[in-house]
Amino acid sequence: MAQKSQSLTSLALQKFKKNFWGVLSFWYIVLVGLIAIFAYLIAPDNTANANQMHLSIHSKKPGFEVNMLRIPETKASSSSFFSDLLFGKPISFTEIPISSFSFSNDTLNITEYAADGLKGIKKAIPFAKFDKTTQQEIETTFINQKRFLLGTDKYGRDLLSRMFIGARISFFIGFIAVFISLVIGITLGSLAGYFGGKVDTAIMFIINVAWSIPTLLLVIAITLAIGKGFWQVFIAVGLTMWVEVARVVRGQIISAKQLQYVTAARALGYTNFRIITKHILPNVIAPVIVIAAANFAGAILIESGLSFLGIGAQPPTPSWGGMIKDHYNYIILGKPYLAVIPGLAIMSLVMAFMLVGNALRDALDVKT
Repeated sequence: MAQKSQSLTSLALQKFKKNFWGVLSFWYIVLVGLIAIFAYLIAPDNTANANQMHLSIHSKKPGFEVNMLRIPETKASSSSFFSDLLFGKPISFTEIPISSFSFSNDTLNITEYAADGLKGIKKAIPFAKFDKTTQQEIETTFINQKRFLLGTDKYGRDLLSRMFIGARISFFIGFIAVFISLVIGITLGSLAGYFGGKVDTAIMFIINVAWSIPTLLLVIAITLAIGKGFWQVFIAVGLTMWVEVARVVRGQIISAKQLQYVTAARALGYTNFRIITKHILPNVIAPVIVIAAANFAGAILIESGLSFLGIGAQPPTPSWGGMIKDHYNYIILGKPYLAVIPGLAIMSLVMAFMLVGNALRDALDVKT
């Protein structure tokens, strides 16, 4: 009975599926990616950057509950679905945490929430503010009990919402930084390995110079040169991660260009560009894929370090590294979860990418 021949890709995929930790890490990365994409749709605070501050309920423990009064804004701006998905909903109400409320005539009387046994400020709000006429309508529509599953940060913002939206920074920096590093690294490594001679010498000089500079120092220098911000960090990290890719691609192409299929391609009159892109690179791409997975993890760590130092994503944009920076003092103040939660998120995502990289290395190894 004839056996079906399987491609190397299908064989590698079968080997990858047998690696329990690799598959588990892959699906965890997919989950984090979905959370990052749909963060504003699933976050309890879906306003821009989840930046609704309530100083009266700052630094509350996970599971904290409080009655929240929502007062509609007089001029609420409209937005589209895609705008809400990408940037969050515009603020159309004012939230006030309250400890008690009552009604008298056409007025809502509230007592604002105050912690540590203090008495909250009392206010009287006319029904006209709500565009409602009955007590029941106001109570059911504008007063609800809000629960903070992960508690609140030092500014009284919902920590769970900030974690969801902060995943965008840590997750997407991996894609953009790795994409930049692959484009630069594969291009320079291919040119150096294939042409050799003076081209190789010039490119290797650039590689060695970039390799000799500490990564974090180079990222800080690039960030300060092009400015602080969301996209600047992505570009800065990507521009520092191409060196290893270039060295590996160069070494692989130096070995591959001596093989018979490259000699045959030259004899057929194919251009150098076609030989590199169509014949050599597909056969040497396996180690590059493994390096790319490791670079994902490295990019997340570098971005977290930059945010911790204050030169990464700038407030109020949420970032896991920035959240650790804001709350590391709370580790010794009895509320370590404010820094531990984003720290665990960074650790788990980095570990997931490293485990996927190890699984890919084993799956793509032709000797096993």
